[in-house]
Amino acid sequence: MNDLLSKTSAAMSSVAATPPGSARCPGLTAQQILASDRVPPPRIFTEESYRFLGDADISPDRYTSQEFFDREMKLMWRRTWQWACRLEHIPEVGDYYIYDIGNISIIVVRAGENEIKAYYNVCRHRGTKLRSHDGVGHTKDFRCPFHGWSWNLDGSLKNIPCAWDFPHVNRKQFGLAEIKVGLWDGFVFINMDPNAPPLLDYLHPLEEHFSNWDLSKRHVFMHVEKELPANWKAAAEAFMEGYHIMATHPQLLTTFGDANTQYDIYGDHVSRFIELAGVNSPHIDPIPPEEMLKSMFVGGTSVLGSDFKMRDGDTPRSVMANVVRKTLSEQFGLDLSSCSDTELIDPNQYTLFPNMFLFPGIGFPMIYRVRPVGMSPDRCRFELVFLRPNSSNGEIPEAPEPYKVSETESLSTIPGFEPSLAMAMEQDLNNLRAQQEGYKFLDKGLTLGNYQEIRIRHLHQTLDLYLSGRK
Repeated sequence: MNDLLSKTSAAMSSVAATPPGSARCPGLTAQQILASDRVPPPRIFTEESYRFLGDADISPDRYTSQEFFDREMKLMWRRTWQWACRLEHIPEVGDYYIYDIGNISIIVVRAGENEIKAYYNVCRHRGTKLRSHDGVGHTKDFRCPFHGWSWNLDGSLKNIPCAWDFPHVNRKQFGLAEIKVGLWDGFVFINMDPNAPPLLDYLHPLEEHFSNWDLSKRHVFMHVEKELPANWKAAAEAFMEGYHIMATHPQLLTTFGDANTQYDIYGDHVSRFIELAGVNSPHIDPIPPEEMLKSMFVGGTSVLGSDFKMRDGDTPRSVMANVVRKTLSEQFGLDLSSCSDTELIDPNQYTLFPNMFLFPGIGFPMIYRVRPVGMSPDRCRFELVFLRPNSSNGEIPEAPEPYKVSETESLSTIPGFEPSLAMAMEQDLNNLRAQQEGYKFLDKGLTLGNYQEIRIRHLHQTLDLYLSGRK
């Protein structure tokens, strides 16, 4: 017993002597695993960008307080670049998309063949919303349903019924209130701050990191929405770390290196993780490679049933990559011979503050978005968008309407949604109600890991920059 206590004390002393944030799970690192891939990763995946950001607890009031939520709406959401829609949502002149955030509604419209504009979705006469629904539509002008005032697609005032009664209205100054628009890789962004920095400055370094993956050459083929009983930050944070896998997704421990995940932060607005498939979690005993492959799915596609015989020099990662490379090449007519293993099989993920999640590569063609619903700190909307490569003839299918799933419905009810992916997503989402309820009687702050939960701390520190007026 004394010997055990002595060893434990020595181990604790060793941990205490380690600089904060430098401790890592024993075993292979993400970089060591990537270095052994048969088709090596692009340079950006061979880099690390972690820094210690402190270890103070985070107040649960940040998730439950109406006063805190109201400050977010005023000081952060009105001043950040947010992805509103894709260009394929508004392909023709007159097509529009309604983007709602909190109690704010915005119209994004294709005003000309090469002109995208955004306006507040409100009549300048007496404040009625010009479009009461969300989603997409088509129009030749924006006409208020209350009194019939109308505006052209370029935002200029078109018509005032009984104009003789409004001699005091300066038509040139009565256009729709315009909002800044930015375009990147097929995404349409909006920013309500007239003094906002250029979009590409805000995105840095995403433009460089996504140079291998031109997302403008992809299109939306599935769009899912689900309203959740949780604060928007809680829903976002559920997807920012792999620490939860061993408790929430035990079925993934045989095929994902949860504690091997690499975490990186870039500037104030971008963070990422590199999460590796085809390796055992360090928390379990290794299993035979053949057994791992039988239980593995990649990008919603099961490897089971594919040709996954192990040959000399093969690893589960190389076999999985070859299967996905062959399948996607045939499906989309692409040459993926030089596409790296990690781009094909790993759910590597980038976050753009405040609410956009992007998966580079082609094996996991997903985009997430989380945003508040109305003015409640306890409700949010989670969106999952799948992208596919455009066809070689250049035709882009019409973007589908969102498939809306109720809070109590499973994603597995959606036609075409891969069951194993639906199960993993539901496991994540099912934690959120209990977490949101627990915040309200937690008698201390939320305690974060220095490394595995660094992206969560990064989100809160960037949020504080906006709330304090430093951004």
